[in-house]
Amino acid sequence: MSKRKLTLQQRRRIAEQRAKRKLERAASALSSQTDDQSLSELRTGMVIAYFGHEVLIEDQGFSQKCHLRANLEICTGDRVMWRSGTELGVVESIEPRTSEIQRPDIYGKLRTVASNVSQLLITVAPEPEPHAGMIDRYLVAAHIHKLRPILLLNKIDHDHCDQLNEIEKNYRDLGYEALRVSAHSGAGMAELQAALNGNTSIFVGQSGVGKSSLIQTLLPDETIRIGALSEAEAKGRHTTTNSQLYHFPSGGYCIDSPGIREFGLWHATEQDILASFPEIENIAGACRFRDCAHESEPGCAIKSAIENKEISAARYASYQTILNQLDDVTIKTQTGIKNK
Repeated sequence: MSKRKLTLQQRRRIAEQRAKRKLERAASALSSQTDDQSLSELRTGMVIAYFGHEVLIEDQGFSQKCHLRANLEICTGDRVMWRSGTELGVVESIEPRTSEIQRPDIYGKLRTVASNVSQLLITVAPEPEPHAGMIDRYLVAAHIHKLRPILLLNKIDHDHCDQLNEIEKNYRDLGYEALRVSAHSGAGMAELQAALNGNTSIFVGQSGVGKSSLIQTLLPDETIRIGALSEAEAKGRHTTTNSQLYHFPSGGYCIDSPGIREFGLWHATEQDILASFPEIENIAGACRFRDCAHESEPGCAIKSAIENKEISAARYASYQTILNQLDDVTIKTQTGIKNK
């Protein structure tokens, strides 16, 4: 006899009950610790790892695991107020976030998985095959939320780098910063470290492009889970399991977070998208009609620019794809960045 499948409502109720029991256990442990008056004075720290109802806090060179006060939704990268204890500390409050990176849970609700990020390192490699549309989507998110984007061309010692070379030229011509690196040979790693200093960065891109390997090369003493990419899994598979913040000795932080493959732009406007493609925005004002959709209207300056190769046809295709997805309800449950 086959097992009866649970409805979405039943699964949600079971998950809520489990979460409630975990919270009650955490609250009980917190209460007993608070009662013995073992907690220290309030201090500031940063969340460097998240374990459900407990977090790991870094504060002035040391770290401590902490309970959470009720109703606190914390993620890696948060700056918090906390108190140390004899065994576990207690997080009392979260300081205002400058940015949030989100992804949906199993019910489609967006959850914040990283905060206070200042720049995106958009990582591509010869394998899995890089896609300009994915790069453009990350660039739109970076533009909207005023994050510094850096195109990271990894595995440059690979035998087949023709596509990477073309991508580098195309985006450098548009004014974007690009770095050529290799975790295997060490090429470009000094330049990458210099770009990381003074920032909180997150490596984004397809699974298998070597994000965790790059972090491991920069932090050889850290234990970072790295998964190999086989030919049969050329599209990539998530190899990082938990969000983790790493502190570079020379300055700066980076967050290694799983599952951030693309950014839902459900909160963006048409003007936001257009402004994220400056080469298109600069020409759009010359169209014959003010409400030109830049598709088949007579006198469309953008269509003429594409024909004259003043605008990349691939970039225009990315622009139209992102624009057409703004009203797609499925986008509203995809991963996204959000400014506070």
